[in-house]
Amino acid sequence: MGERPRILVGDKIVDEALELLRQEADVDIRYGISQPELEEIIENYDALIVRSIPLVTEEVLRRGKKLKVVGRAGNGVDNIDVEAATRHGVVVVNTPDSNSISACEQTIALMLASARNLPQANNVVKGGGWGRGEFMGSELFGKTVGIVGLGRIGSLVATRLRAFGMRVIAYDPYIPLERFKRFGAERKETLNDLVREADIITVHTPKTEETIGMIGAEQFRIAKRGVRVVNCARGGIIDEKALADALREGIVASAGLDVFSKEPCTGNPLLEFKNVVVTPHLGATTFEAQRRVGTDVANYVLAALKGEIVPNTVNLPYLLGEEIHTLKPYLTLAEQLGRLYYQLEKAPAERVEVTYSGGIAAKETGIITLALLKGLLTPVLGDNVNFVNATWLAENRGIRFSEHRDENDEECHSGYVSLITVRISGNGSKAEYAGTLSWDNSPRIVKVNRYQMEIVPTPHMLFVDHIDRPGVIGPFASTLGQADINIAMMQVGRCTRGEEALMVLSVDSPVDEATRQKLSGLPGILNVKIVSL
Repeated sequence: MGERPRILVGDKIVDEALELLRQEADVDIRYGISQPELEEIIENYDALIVRSIPLVTEEVLRRGKKLKVVGRAGNGVDNIDVEAATRHGVVVVNTPDSNSISACEQTIALMLASARNLPQANNVVKGGGWGRGEFMGSELFGKTVGIVGLGRIGSLVATRLRAFGMRVIAYDPYIPLERFKRFGAERKETLNDLVREADIITVHTPKTEETIGMIGAEQFRIAKRGVRVVNCARGGIIDEKALADALREGIVASAGLDVFSKEPCTGNPLLEFKNVVVTPHLGATTFEAQRRVGTDVANYVLAALKGEIVPNTVNLPYLLGEEIHTLKPYLTLAEQLGRLYYQLEKAPAERVEVTYSGGIAAKETGIITLALLKGLLTPVLGDNVNFVNATWLAENRGIRFSEHRDENDEECHSGYVSLITVRISGNGSKAEYAGTLSWDNSPRIVKVNRYQMEIVPTPHMLFVDHIDRPGVIGPFASTLGQADINIAMMQVGRCTRGEEALMVLSVDSPVDEATRQKLSGLPGILNVKIVSL
């Protein structure tokens, strides 16, 4: 590279990682750097390494004229404006896999500590007491553990708890059956099925719109009396008020919590319960995890500075040269087509076939297929999915995918200059979606299964299967109005008059679950699915 690059380290990483950086770059350490100071000096640096702070904003990226790489030492990228980074040609990398073992072991530590009342016993003995009879606990052996989310960390937990002699059941609607078998877990079709059988429930899902509050009052009502609960994933996945109520009523015997909806968790009512063991988000706080996080982010940043492709690249600003500008609208379209599947079908994907017809077939479509896989997996895995690891993640989940081109079909059988068609199947479910670009290069979804439509993707949408007859749509719209939800766009696709049809609405604000259920109960409405594109 000639001149050595300059790297700014804005939050603490291990010395070993700093030494790696210093071998190839000039390193400035500014732990706890303020936002104004970062904006003032960022113009001098080729790379920036952060943890959850400082914020990498549009302004920081605009001022970073030399900036090529932002490295996040950790998992999420909430503090980084990834879209702005892409616009400014800045690569964003993170380290989502570095703390998996530590998070798994923290889960089991909290499980044991809460089942055997270890923190409470420790406090009594150190206070001069003894009182062995106060701390009657429960064995893990022979119990049923219910694992919600059988991904990277959930599968590690399953393997280890089988060694404890536990029966392992799991719920993950996005994982093929083969993965359950591989880790010795019995697959449960619904979350409630798992909750009814589990002696211990542990959560290992990303925090998404779908998973926030997924274990709440309804689940605690049907749970075994004396169930134990552990959460080392993300705060808010377990409804904290519902958990407090269940503890108060004796439904939940104990809880082990490493994460909270608001952190620090000062004043959280769960802290009042003696049978709740809490830790301050220590899932990744081990020497080994911190060493891996630090050395991984150092190696990724150095590789990205050399122009190499990094396994955990969150965005893709520098690949394909000038062609990226032509393909960018198709990347957006493909990602939206992928995002549709799990939101509409609620079934694991096992096979994905993508067909490119017309003008787009002559382009570099491989990157578009990656965008589709990224969209397919993001509702399941959250921010952990990127263009570089999407293929590996899909293969790891048993998803087979193929790509086909038809360059000679100039009008794509449907009058479109370019068309992307995706067929996805799994667990008995089959889906077919197609999309194209409008005159202004904005995405349009033109086919949803058997229905031909022209849908503008938006953040808040409803896909409604209903009977095509008079008097169905009016009450539906009125119910939305009563909930103070405004309809921005609406269209209906049908195949045969008087039979099933599909209504797609874009609305100006999110639809809550209570409203969705009310809509689902209206005459002529078969089901209502909330979709975000």
